[in-house]
Amino acid sequence: MKYTLALLAWSLWPAGASGQATVATVKSHIPRLKQCLEENILGFWLSKSIDRVHGGYTVHFGPDGESRGPGTRGIVTQARTLWLFARAAREGYGNYEQLMRAAEHGWNFLRDVMWDRTHGGFYWEVDVDGKPLKPKKHVYGQSFALYALSEYYLASKRKDVLDFAAMFFELLDSKAHDQEYGGYRESFETDWRAQAGPEPGYLGDPSLKFMNTHLHLLESITAFYRASRSPLARERLMELIAIESNAVVRKGLTACTDKYSRDWKPRLEGDFARVSYGHDLENIWLLAEACKAAGLPVYPFLDLFENLFAYALDYGYDRLHGGFWHTGAFRKPADDRKKSWWVQSEALVSALYMYRMTGDKKYLEIFDQTWRFVDRYQVDWKHGEWWPLVSEDLKPQGDKGGLWKAGYHNGRAMIESLSILHTLR
Repeated sequence: MKYTLALLAWSLWPAGASGQATVATVKSHIPRLKQCLEENILGFWLSKSIDRVHGGYTVHFGPDGESRGPGTRGIVTQARTLWLFARAAREGYGNYEQLMRAAEHGWNFLRDVMWDRTHGGFYWEVDVDGKPLKPKKHVYGQSFALYALSEYYLASKRKDVLDFAAMFFELLDSKAHDQEYGGYRESFETDWRAQAGPEPGYLGDPSLKFMNTHLHLLESITAFYRASRSPLARERLMELIAIESNAVVRKGLTACTDKYSRDWKPRLEGDFARVSYGHDLENIWLLAEACKAAGLPVYPFLDLFENLFAYALDYGYDRLHGGFWHTGAFRKPADDRKKSWWVQSEALVSALYMYRMTGDKKYLEIFDQTWRFVDRYQVDWKHGEWWPLVSEDLKPQGDKGGLWKAGYHNGRAMIESLSILHTLR
């Protein structure tokens, strides 16, 4: 019964979607994807983000890409931008020397300005002059710093970068890993004392664990293990694979939820009983990558992956235009019916991973339709970058950059999609 809705809906695939996408069809998108990566995404951030006056990256840009001033700097988008430049350089896109100079610029800022020299770890946010505005530590932000440092090492092979990343990982693990219940505690004071009391943390209730934070720990420790081959990193990676493939999955739905008590009891009160289709799709391919890095076979997880994708397809997919909606309540069609840039990014990658693992051309069709939607409505080919949101009536809206939006999700989607498409036969 798990697939009843998905199979029925597939049989009713609407006019305008052929249902017959082939490998040749999806490979025909390669030139456009490469153009999107190199010109639309990298071109935007290389030309606009590097702040040679204050250091770091400026990420604040309006709907047409116009500057909103240097603004504050958050660890999430500073690290994501460093990651993007380093990863694109390592994969051979754009101008290698230019990208590596841009990455070094970000590395210098993280090491010299965002790093807490007294207590270790990275500040959540600093002002334009580098003064801490939000000095407390949240593992979500720390995770992206580890991700960026690991990727910068893989691109540069600089021993000092790997040494710094290893020192940081050991600090993070010693302060935040939950030896009793598994996973990581998330919200901390500046000096790494556990944050408690009524004051909300940077991502909400400081007593909770989040599926989303642990999803990004999964990707960051995957990258760090590839860079370092640290036995402790592999041990933590195995633990995170168990969490993201089991603890966060609601078995009656085969969908994930985000909020948990420290002992991994799901919190489903109020608005917590919702499914984020983008996170579930992202979870599929990040788990596959973590298994690959750890040397585990991925196929024992395939039934889970198929069911996670089926749920998102049942309730979150726009069969008229392609692409996935944002969120929805349990077992109901999506009610948050906007198209977010990051959700479409993760859907593209997940669909190709699923095709590669299963050979089912259904996933090629989903990739093809979603990319056609993105190309037409989400990418701003005139001003650069992607619109953060497209409304249900296909109107783009929002700023091109900010503390929560840089070139990470969509840049990564282009890199990962191109990598898979080049290998398909």
